This record gives sequence, C-alpha cells and structure tokens, in this order.
Amino acid sequence: MSVTAVLAVLLSYVLGAVPAAAWVARSRGVDIRQVGSGNSGATNVLRSLGKGPAFLVAAFDILKGALAVLLGRLLGLPEPWAALCGVAAVLGHNFSPFLGFRGGKGVATSFGVVGMIHPVVGLSAFVLAIFMMWMTRFVSAGSILGAAAAIVMIVMVQAPLWMMGAVIFLAGLLIWQHRGNIQKLQAGTERRLGEKT
Repeated sequence: MSVTAVLAVLLSYVLGAVPAAAWVARSRGVDIRQVGSGNSGATNVLRSLGKGPAFLVAAFDILKGALAVLLGRLLGLPEPWAALCGVAAVLGHNFSPFLGFRGGKGVATSFGVVGMIHPVVGLSAFVLAIFMMWMTRFVSAGSILGAAAAIVMIVMVQAPLWMMGAVIFLAGLLIWQHRGNIQKLQAGTERRLGEKT
C-alpha cells in the first residue's frame, strides 16, 4: 500500500463528500436537510426546488463518482485501487463530514463509479433504473432495481473479483440506504416522482 494510494482514497472521500444538493439548496435559501425526506440528494432537490436544480445536483453527483475513479487512474494506481477511490467517493457522499456525516443515498454517485469500472454494467443498470422510474414513478424502486441488476450482471460477465466486490458492495449499500423506502413501498406510502413535499 503506497502513500499515493492512501492519499488518493482520502481525496476521493473528500470529493464525494462535497454536498452539491445542500449547497444548491442553500443558494436558494433552503436547508435541504429540513425539507422533504431530509436527504441530501437529487430526488429531494427535485421535490423541493424543481427540475433544474435537481438535474444540476444529479449531474454533479454522477461526475464526482466518475472523477474519483479517474483520479486513481491518473495517479497510475492499479484498477482495484481506482475502484476503491470510487467506493470512497460514495462513502463520502453518503456520510459527508460537511453535513455531520449524513448525506444522500449514493444512487447517482454509485452509477458514476460503476459506469467507470465496467461501462456496460453501469449503463445497463442505469437504463433499467430509469425505465423502472418512468414506469412506476418511484425513484426508490428504480434505484433498487438498478442496484440489483448491477449485482446480477457483474456476476454474469464473470468480472474480476475486485470489480465484483466493488459493485456488489456499492449495490448492497445503496439498497441498505433505501431500507426505509422499501418499508414505505410495502406499506403503499412511498411518494411518487413529481409529488411535492
């Protein structure tokens, strides 16, 4: 384990921790943690502030996941370490020190990471997630389906163990972060896309 690798992982965590949702909302006089679900992610921004800010937040969150993997590669780290940089970015997003170690659920950032380490699996999972969101208007259902699909696909393509581990960890974390949404889906109380807070 080199000093460069450790620093890259730590820097990736800080990059992931940048709370775009909170800062965009704050620029409009809103504390995103005090409205809607209290989640610092694009879906809560959509419900609270509208499509424009939500798109900006989602794009930034995807980008920071992708950039974390790219950072590892640019520093000449082996691919498993580059993937670990991506995982660190997702952990930073979900448990941001800028927000008292709270944050989002890691959906966009995770897809950014998976898309970088295995583009076919990442893009396929993303398309399936968007399709499910469009069909049901449940962002949570689409996110969970995308994560589950990523697990199945990364195993089916017989990816290297390090890649399989990274994708399964991120997908599992994403599903765990949605445990409250799963309960609401089962109870029929989950809000659909487009419903205001």
